[in-house]
Amino acid sequence: MVGDGLQTALKHSGYSIDWVKNGQDGITSALNNDYKLIILDMGLPEKSGMEVLKELREKSNNTPVLILTAQDSISDRVAGLDNGADDYMIKPFALEELEARIRLLLRRKNTNTTNIITRNNLKLNSLSKTLCFNDEEHTLSAKEYAIFFELMEKPNAVLSRLQLEDAVYGWNEEVSSNSIEVHIHQIRHKFGKTIIKNMRGLGYSIGEVE
Repeated sequence: MVGDGLQTALKHSGYSIDWVKNGQDGITSALNNDYKLIILDMGLPEKSGMEVLKELREKSNNTPVLILTAQDSISDRVAGLDNGADDYMIKPFALEELEARIRLLLRRKNTNTTNIITRNNLKLNSLSKTLCFNDEEHTLSAKEYAIFFELMEKPNAVLSRLQLEDAVYGWNEEVSSNSIEVHIHQIRHKFGKTIIKNMRGLGYSIGEVE
């Protein structure tokens, strides 16, 4: 019930979620996908969350890990942090605090000190889900925000439609063949056609926006 509610809430906030329900599947998924963050429950079947964490770190997987657990003793928290966790939350928790900690870990990963990602005259606010371009600001939908977050993380890369789909949609979400194009069209409608470049046959980029 907690996992289902958490997945729904985070999708609503613009995150793409893959959810696995046992430790072994968690290890396999983490080692075979490029995730920005892992939210790890300690009470998992097959392999515990602590075993998952140890194995990932032993295999040089450095994805940030946020632990969720009902175990609130100091020794449990110390063990999790010593084995490579980046943050720790005790159940029950407030969703607002969890999302704040997620934003903090993502900022650390991208060496940002605030919730605002800046690329030249682009400013993306991860808290308000707003984008400012040439002093014009609009609120983005969840999918629009996810697309632009991915593009701004790799400002000089060209990302294909499939790469954006992988970043924006979770395993169980239906994706129509033109969904990325539709969302990009909506972003361009708000800010103008030049905000996202289309490299024919390759994909999309924000490039060096002036």
